[in-house]
Amino acid sequence: MQHATIIETPRLLLKAITPSFIHDIFKSKSKEEIMTYFCLDEVGYLFILEIHEKGVETHRLSLFYFLVVNKETNEPMGDCGFHTWNASHRRAELFYVLRKDEYKQKGFMKEALAFVLDYGFAHLNLHRIQALIDDNNTPSLKLLQHYQFTKEGIMREDYNVDGKNEDSTCYSLQKHEWMK
Repeated sequence: MQHATIIETPRLLLKAITPSFIHDIFKSKSKEEIMTYFCLDEVGYLFILEIHEKGVETHRLSLFYFLVVNKETNEPMGDCGFHTWNASHRRAELFYVLRKDEYKQKGFMKEALAFVLDYGFAHLNLHRIQALIDDNNTPSLKLLQHYQFTKEGIMREDYNVDGKNEDSTCYSLQKHEWMK
C-alpha cells in the first residue's frame, strides 16, 4: 500500500489520504492495524469506517488530507487537509487536528499547514481555502491569523456540538494572497 504523496517537513511526514486510499486500507488491514495506522480511538475508527462504507465523494465534492506523522518517532499525530473540496469551483474547506494534548502548542500544526496550504494552491489548483472555527478557539484563530486568513463573517448556528447549534466564523485565504 503506497501513498501517492508524502511531503517531508523539518519535523513531520505528511502522508496523503484520499477516499481510494481509505478503501485500499480497509481491504488489506485489520481494525486494530487501521486504528494504529491512523492513531484512532473507537470513535475515530467509526468515522473512517463510515467514509469507507458510505463514501465522501460525489461528482463535484471530495476529500483530500494528510496524516501528520512525527518524523522522529513515526507516530501519527493528527490530520490536516481539505474536505468539501470542489475542484470545479477551485475551493475547499480546511481542517486540522492534533490528537493528543502533548503535541499541541509546539508548532507542529503551523509547520504542517504551510505545506498543506501550498499543496492545495499548487497541486489541487485551489483558488480559495476557507476555514470555519469557533472564535473562542484561540490556538486555531492564531494559526489562521499567522497565515493571513481574512475574517469574512459569522455563520449562525452552523455547527452542532453535543446537540447544541453553535456559530462558526468563516475565514478565507485566496491563492493570490498566498502567493504574496
